Amino acid sequence: MNSKKVIVTLIVIAVILAAIFGSWKVYQSQQTPHLTLYGNVDIRSVNMSFRVAGRLAALDVDEGDIIKSGEPVGLLDNAPFLIAVRQAQANVDAAQAQYDLIIAGYRDEEIAQAAAQVDSAQSAYDYAQSFYQRQQGMWATHAVSANDLQNARVASEQAKATLTAAKDKLRQYRSGNRPQEITQAQAVLQQANAELAQAQLNLKDTTLLAPADGTILVRSVEPGTLLNAGSTVLTLALTRPVWIRAYVSEAHLGQAQPGREVLIYTDSRPDKPYRGKIGFVSPTAEFTPKTVETPDLRTDLVYRLRVIVTDADDILRQGMPVTVTFDDGAPHGQQ
Repeated sequence: MNSKKVIVTLIVIAVILAAIFGSWKVYQSQQTPHLTLYGNVDIRSVNMSFRVAGRLAALDVDEGDIIKSGEPVGLLDNAPFLIAVRQAQANVDAAQAQYDLIIAGYRDEEIAQAAAQVDSAQSAYDYAQSFYQRQQGMWATHAVSANDLQNARVASEQAKATLTAAKDKLRQYRSGNRPQEITQAQAVLQQANAELAQAQLNLKDTTLLAPADGTILVRSVEPGTLLNAGSTVLTLALTRPVWIRAYVSEAHLGQAQPGREVLIYTDSRPDKPYRGKIGFVSPTAEFTPKTVETPDLRTDLVYRLRVIVTDADDILRQGMPVTVTFDDGAPHGQQ
């Protein structure tokens, strides 16, 4: 009889403990419910254009084509740009020659010629000065007229001026060009090189290269079109990154921390979620946008967050509605 009481007592205690444990699990699940968010796929796009204006010669891709980063997809008529490069190169050659001439200074033959002109001017001045002095002596004895004396003085001064100019020229030839002239020639050369670099860059920019991996969404123009610089030619949807734009209420803001891993479900893959990671949470609240379908009131204030899809594929499309869960991996909709 005592053993039966013990067994009954143990059964009662087990039932009570099971009830307490079940109640505790229910309480825990109510305190930390699985968070589910609703959002849309957000794939970034790039409007591709030429940096220079010109006539579109070729466009090698069409809508839906998959392209790789750095792949050439279009070409402008580059004939005007080739001409500009050749002209800029000629200007560089001319400026370089002038700079080299300034740096090299005067030739020995030119210096020797200037020295000979100094000697000639010196002789002419010596003669004119000597003649002027004789005229002065003869003027003292009234052997010459005042007009003859004046002519001799003028001739002596002219010869002196010619000698001074010849000496200055020789000094210039021997000392080389002035620093200011060298600086000016160097600046002209640098300007010519800059114009050549710009012409070469313009020529390079006649080829349109894909800025990243992606898929062509829109082909805006056709070959033969005259384009302005910056006119959109193609619209490219980037392959990476693929983001999810979702919204979380203030009550659940603590669970949506940057870096937290989440599961992303689509209607086409309800049992095979994508994996993602929260990358950004807006610091400011806003009203829930109408494009987001949630069971809550649309007028609730929420915080926008961005989820980076770590295993994205081609099935995810721009604007596709998705469900983001913070649970342990059970398919959404299951409790």
